[in-house]
Amino acid sequence: MDANSPHIKATHKPKIFNNSERFIEGWYWVIPSDNLGINEVKSITLLGRKLVIYRGQDHQVTICDAYCPHMGAHLGEGTVEGNELRCAFHHWKFNSDGICVEIPCLDEPLSLKLKTWPTVEKYGIIWIWTGEIPRESVPFVPELEFQDYEAVIGSSFVINCHPHLMMLNAIDTQYFQGVQVLDIGFEKQELNQNAIIFSKYKRQYHDLPFKKVFRPLYKNPIYSICYWYGSTVTLTVGTDLRRCYLMLALRLIAGEQVEVQTIFFTKQRKGLLGWLFNRLMLWLSNSLVQELISDERNILQNMQFNLKNPIKVDQSIVQLINHVEMQKPLMWKTWLLARSPETEVKETQTKWRDELTND
Repeated sequence: MDANSPHIKATHKPKIFNNSERFIEGWYWVIPSDNLGINEVKSITLLGRKLVIYRGQDHQVTICDAYCPHMGAHLGEGTVEGNELRCAFHHWKFNSDGICVEIPCLDEPLSLKLKTWPTVEKYGIIWIWTGEIPRESVPFVPELEFQDYEAVIGSSFVINCHPHLMMLNAIDTQYFQGVQVLDIGFEKQELNQNAIIFSKYKRQYHDLPFKKVFRPLYKNPIYSICYWYGSTVTLTVGTDLRRCYLMLALRLIAGEQVEVQTIFFTKQRKGLLGWLFNRLMLWLSNSLVQELISDERNILQNMQFNLKNPIKVDQSIVQLINHVEMQKPLMWKTWLLARSPETEVKETQTKWRDELTND
């Protein structure tokens, strides 16, 4: 069956994909590391939940729930003392594990704990794990996993759409064939239970909107995109010698918008020529992001996604939706489990099929 084949009967409405009331348990970007100094505390809201972030004297970052377990004072008004956070109201003090270590009016503190969240700094970004114990690593570019590389933080921006809709364009075969005029189809690979890769190595030699910039990249092209936790995206494009690597760290914010932080990567190279070449590759990566985003911003912001009539060339999109539906969903704001994963796994597997055939 090709792109002109009759449409396939719609299956069901996804419960997680493009649902603003749910998100997937995983690692999410918080703020750039440089935005948080030693002994500094800040208030943040992430995926609807109010949190406090601070950096202790040991340079380590702690993220905890925003309200003191005594009377609910906001800890963002507090102060950092060493590696501990003191509430501004009654001066209760909590260590980096959230354990109450001092109550001024008592000889011994109460046995209680403030909720803290797993935190990591990588690529110059502070990341938070939204579950109890991290099951997988912070998102990375698979091709660079065991190589030395340089990471540079790019710009951040907001688009009025769900993060999942922004993810679709990179594997939308009809978009590449009809708009960008690329002969491209995708091979799927599951990197782990939380990450899925789509790759392709073939193209037709037609003009591209950014052909003058990227002409050297398409001699023997590789196009590979990895989705992490249904949010963060890493993209690899180019030849063996000239590859662009980038990451789009996405997170849902209030008003069904997506806030995007860009991160660019290059392999480490020695000497002045290596430094100049890396600057060129970082510029090319940024140009690629701008090209991908600028043309589709208005379409995404006015789109009401509903995959009623999937056809053969939509297979990669269906595979991505299926992957997202198999993840562990949490509720917006509360971060509580949205459902028991076991109850809907069988239904999801049968209703969102990877193999698309006519009914």
